[in-house]
Amino acid sequence: MPAIKINGAEIYYEIYGIGPETIVFSHGLLMSGKMFKAQVDYFKARYRCVIYDHRGQGRSEVTEDGYDIEGLTSDAIGLIKELNLGPCHMVGLSMGGFVTMRLAARHRELLKSIILIETSAEVEPNKFKYNVLNTIVKLFGVKAVINKVMPIMFGQTFLNDPNRQDEVNYWRGEILNNQKTITKSVTGVIQRDAVSKELGKVSVPTLVIAGDEDVATTLEKARNIKLKIPQAHLAVIKRAGHSSTIEEPRQVIEAIEVFLNGVH
Repeated sequence: MPAIKINGAEIYYEIYGIGPETIVFSHGLLMSGKMFKAQVDYFKARYRCVIYDHRGQGRSEVTEDGYDIEGLTSDAIGLIKELNLGPCHMVGLSMGGFVTMRLAARHRELLKSIILIETSAEVEPNKFKYNVLNTIVKLFGVKAVINKVMPIMFGQTFLNDPNRQDEVNYWRGEILNNQKTITKSVTGVIQRDAVSKELGKVSVPTLVIAGDEDVATTLEKARNIKLKIPQAHLAVIKRAGHSSTIEEPRQVIEAIEVFLNGVH
């Protein structure tokens, strides 16, 4: 199992393809690098594709601390430097987007472009609700809140499609695999600071992607990011919620491909 020690944590990663340019994929809360499987399968023919799991999630080590967004950003910097991945294209979904925006604003030299999916530059507006859910998980585990979490993580079109119930059940199982320690990661997301004031410093080509059924980070949040990053592009994914890479993989691939073809 490939892992690298960064900031005191064993960080799990996988590398696919041998292209001249690299795409690093940074996943969302409660998930892992698996949520980018369709995109990696497509782009690995022309790019070196790297997925990794944030500390305390997926197959990375559960540490005592380091779960705030600044800590996760430091982990990403360490990963890119230690594996000699930069300058790379970075795809960040939700929590991964929080990290990617900070990287772009502060470490231009590590990046060629950024793709921000279902993410926000603001503080968490649903703090009370998520704190309640987090407390329940701390006491009883993820199973106790799974029926509340699924409509946050996915759009109604995906959840209610009779032809995709095997996929829905698979991802339900992936979320249920999280141990009670996932509350450390959730706390890091809930307590994050806004990064909106730094977005004017982002000078790399930027694509913002939003699902039109996303209730966790609404389309308005994506539009706000686009307004604050000079020359950013916005792509809206139809029939997708907070996990468009899973729900509408082809639409996401097409949006990324068009964008990357214009990055020089």
